Amino acid sequence: MTHHPTAGATHLECTATGERYESETLQRLSDAGKPLFARYDLDAIRDLFTPAAVANRRADLWRYAEVLPVRDVGSRVCLGEGWTPLLDAPRLAARLGVGRVWIKEEGQNPTGSFKARGMALAVSRAKELGATAIAVPSAGNAGSAAAAYGAAAGLPVHVVVPMDTPAPIVAEIRALGADLQLLDGLITDCGRVVREGAERHGWFDVSTLKEPYRVEGKKTMGYELFEQLGGRLPDVIVYPTGGGTGLIGMWKAFDEMEALGWIGPDRPRMVSVQAAGCSPIVRAWEAGEEHADPWADAYTYASGLRVPSAVGDFLILDAVRASGGAAVAVPDGEMQRWVDAVGADTGVFAAPEGGAVASAVEQLRAAGGIAADDEVVLFNTGSGLKYVGMDPID
Repeated sequence: MTHHPTAGATHLECTATGERYESETLQRLSDAGKPLFARYDLDAIRDLFTPAAVANRRADLWRYAEVLPVRDVGSRVCLGEGWTPLLDAPRLAARLGVGRVWIKEEGQNPTGSFKARGMALAVSRAKELGATAIAVPSAGNAGSAAAAYGAAAGLPVHVVVPMDTPAPIVAEIRALGADLQLLDGLITDCGRVVREGAERHGWFDVSTLKEPYRVEGKKTMGYELFEQLGGRLPDVIVYPTGGGTGLIGMWKAFDEMEALGWIGPDRPRMVSVQAAGCSPIVRAWEAGEEHADPWADAYTYASGLRVPSAVGDFLILDAVRASGGAAVAVPDGEMQRWVDAVGADTGVFAAPEGGAVASAVEQLRAAGGIAADDEVVLFNTGSGLKYVGMDPID
């Protein structure tokens, strides 16, 4: 085994209680039923892991090996994930009335979405720690990413998705060799099926934030933004939120980056964007609640946003509040309108979620939550090609 000299976590930590857990065995939630975070000896790597040291490294997320949990280089399952383009979008900025707009184009990841980042780490780590099969409930793109990385790792993959998952994603999951089950229900219902399979057959369940490593893959978006903006962070990050792993991951990255001396205490304002037909985080944020109650009768054509209940709800709300950000709900029709506007202004065919973040900026400009001179990063989390044939629900 080739071990990276400084890669790997020292331990895992419960995000609610701070209790410590062993990092080198397969772990899921803490005893408190909350997500676990990987922690690193940042003091030990501070002088070695610098922006200058990583500047000329490989152009994927493994450039950040020192703050990733995979110890054995041979366990890395790599399909070219991460280091996606950050595109300057002056015409879109003008349309939105904002100083500067960047699009972080996550649709250029393997399997066409940002889910590749999380699954690269979750599957690599599952393989490294001896999992024999992995399983995931998905609203779509996580399922195809799990199928791809499982195939690359040589691990069987079990995916459970709702019946109305976009056809291109269903075809992709099948083509990647996963065992696919279509269920008449939502991602929460799919989760129950996966839990039963995990108990009965020993599958390792890589559901959002129910294992510690998808968030580690997603946090690399925070490091990348800093590097791609020439050593700074933007004023505002606008992020489409289902399970919220990416927003939580970037917030974790900023804490690590401050401890490493890359940045100071200032943070971008974090904006969580949801669908009007499924916006538990927005409702909780508006009500001042610490947790988000599950959303009844969730609907939206943006399948990645159709997540009625997020295990990391309190972490999303913490980041939004601590950063002075906001949570915004967008109707399906507005998402589609902005998918077309983003496409015409930038050349990016965004997923509905990518339309949602542009619509949210329009709302926040009108409400005064984003200023005319702000520098704003919009996350397009997936390719619009994945949603061809899906129509807005409202």
